[in-house]
Amino acid sequence: MHLHILGICGTFMGSLALLARDLGHTVTGSDTGVYPPMSTQLAEAGIDLCDGYRADNLSSRPDLVVVGNALSRGNPEVEAVLDMGLPYVSGPQWLAEHVLPGRRVIAVAGTHGKTTTASLTAWLLESAGRAPGFLIGGVPRNFGVSARLGAPGSPFVIEADEYDTAFFDKRSKFVHYRPEIAVLGNLEFDHADIFDNLAAIERQFHHLVRTVPGRGRLLVADAEPALERVLAMGSWTPVERFGSEAASPWRIELERDDASRFRVIHQRGEVNEDAVVDWSLTGAYNARNALAALAAAHACGVDLARGCASASRFETPRRRQELRGEVAGIQVIDDFAHHPTAIAATLEGLRAATPRGRLLAVIEPRSNTMRLGTLRDRLASSVSAADTAFWYQPPGLDWSLDPVLEASPVPARLEQDIGALVAALVAEARPLDRIVIMSNGGFGGIHAKLLAALEVAHG
Repeated sequence: MHLHILGICGTFMGSLALLARDLGHTVTGSDTGVYPPMSTQLAEAGIDLCDGYRADNLSSRPDLVVVGNALSRGNPEVEAVLDMGLPYVSGPQWLAEHVLPGRRVIAVAGTHGKTTTASLTAWLLESAGRAPGFLIGGVPRNFGVSARLGAPGSPFVIEADEYDTAFFDKRSKFVHYRPEIAVLGNLEFDHADIFDNLAAIERQFHHLVRTVPGRGRLLVADAEPALERVLAMGSWTPVERFGSEAASPWRIELERDDASRFRVIHQRGEVNEDAVVDWSLTGAYNARNALAALAAAHACGVDLARGCASASRFETPRRRQELRGEVAGIQVIDDFAHHPTAIAATLEGLRAATPRGRLLAVIEPRSNTMRLGTLRDRLASSVSAADTAFWYQPPGLDWSLDPVLEASPVPARLEQDIGALVAALVAEARPLDRIVIMSNGGFGGIHAKLLAALEVAHG
């Protein structure tokens, strides 16, 4: 079968393309604004891409068109699909019908941390010999790809997104997955372009809860009021909580302030001396992500001590505290954080792990929520753990970042040109500094440009 995927370079749709190819289908696709790592992954897989959306991309009349949720009516290729009467389906529905049946699905949901938690869950299962399948909204470096089918009948780990499914299906993606195990890591307001308020997102999370069978399991973060409201709407599945509260059956105790080493306590205070994770990630939020992954793997029969040992060998997914390079003792780190909560958590973790040099934060408010300005009042305080903040005002951001700079608790500056931003960073940086670049997009290739400029100045 020939599948043509609209929006193929999105993290979900690109991953789906890999799965479809591995199932033996011919796969092509269309997109715009292509950037790594997905563009690289598709090219290495030999999947043909059409640059831009046009009716003639469909001249071969594919057997099925899979439509990404970023596309809407008015898009020329969407209009051509409808006018030509071609069969079409959403990505989540295609996945549910062709990949997930017969699998023990583990869905990882939450506003933050889904990629890291899902990647680690897959790694724990892999290390235990389970050969899982997975689809993740990033590239786990332990695997090198964002998706794979896994062994027949093996568990399947999926990053479960609450964003809507397609222009013709406004339910959240995750209602299609029907997991046996669902991880609910956190929940706060986001996606202001499709949700009016937090209550609307809570309702969608409850739709997910409704799909988990009674023989399954809900792994729910403690101290999350929004998740408690979700469960209060009704739950028919055993619930296990994880976090730091004394009553939770899954808890962590930090052994280093930066959370790069922590102990896992399971079930009413029992301490397993071997249940220690000592890894390269920092931040208490990442320790909680690991706890969720360990609980999910344990539900699939993975021994806790073995899981902790495997977690200690975990490599961060691409763009999650990823060290892109170092010049003259100056590190350039890439991170996907784009929500104020995620920005603050990332910086706090890196701050604790940066005892000598300074921490320079570079932020592009690019997400749909940021473009609408919904959370802009929280941006200034999100950089409190940095020594200096550099803000970039991207084209299309319809509100000024000047008030963010005025309210900043740390020195801050604003640039509207990538070249000028790189020059400012090179002038500011000195050995032992860590520059963390945060965006959910390609950020104009700033990482490579900055490293090249640092080589010229300091190499």
